[in-house]
Amino acid sequence: MIEFAPDEPRWRQVARIIRQRIDDGTYQPGTRVPSVVELLEEFGIATSTGQKVHRGLRAEGLIYTEPGLGSFVSKKRPEVPAEDTEES
Repeated sequence: MIEFAPDEPRWRQVARIIRQRIDDGTYQPGTRVPSVVELLEEFGIATSTGQKVHRGLRAEGLIYTEPGLGSFVSKKRPEVPAEDTEES
């Protein structure tokens, strides 16, 4: 389990980790991402927190969910606004 920063919601921190795994190719387009239950086991978070992770990543267009099958990395990456790509 990771140590969470106290000043940011846990679901955002876990979503950032999953987003990084998508970016670095750990999770390839069309492949499954961890289910809510798997997120609970890996990160020690509550069910509602895991659901927020999936909702957030779906809202960003990074994953999609097929009922009864699971959640998968989107094949086409969403456009990232230029200000989000600059290093700070």
